[in-house]
Amino acid sequence: MEPLGEMIKEAMIKRFLAYKDLGEKAIRQLDDQQIHWKHRDGDNSIYTIVKHMHGNMLSRFTDFMNSDGEKTWRKRDDEFKENSADKETIMQLWNEGWACVISALGPLCGKDMGKTVTIRGEAHTVADAILRQIAHYAYHVGQIVYLGKTIKDNDWENLSIPRDKSTEYNRYIQQKQQHAE
Repeated sequence: MEPLGEMIKEAMIKRFLAYKDLGEKAIRQLDDQQIHWKHRDGDNSIYTIVKHMHGNMLSRFTDFMNSDGEKTWRKRDDEFKENSADKETIMQLWNEGWACVISALGPLCGKDMGKTVTIRGEAHTVADAILRQIAHYAYHVGQIVYLGKTIKDNDWENLSIPRDKSTEYNRYIQQKQQHAE
């Protein structure tokens, strides 16, 4: 079980880092004003989403194995209040949150995946708690990408395989793999 647990942990870290990278690529395309754009009142801006993710990451992954994932010091409702910040500040929050996640996962070993942690008093295996957070962060990164694409419109730099380019991309990947062999 332990080698499998180690493989699972490494795969989880890889997924977290892929979502971190995707979100960063979207945010990099925007300026200080654009990160505060909202479609309408009541919606979240990219800034608000990042602030919420930051609060969630610190709460869930600080003292991950020993204390409830919803910390008493977290002010979740404040995460959804829009206030002024520049892109540099947002990136500091982004990087601090992700650093907390990755540093909490690093020391885990395979046998830890079956242990129990709590989030808001609800018991989860470590593996389930981590998968829950991967899904949560993927959801919000998707929102960030969608908002960025909406804001930039025709100036958006595609972050995945462009439309009608799948065959070309697959050929490129196959050639790259052949040259590596």
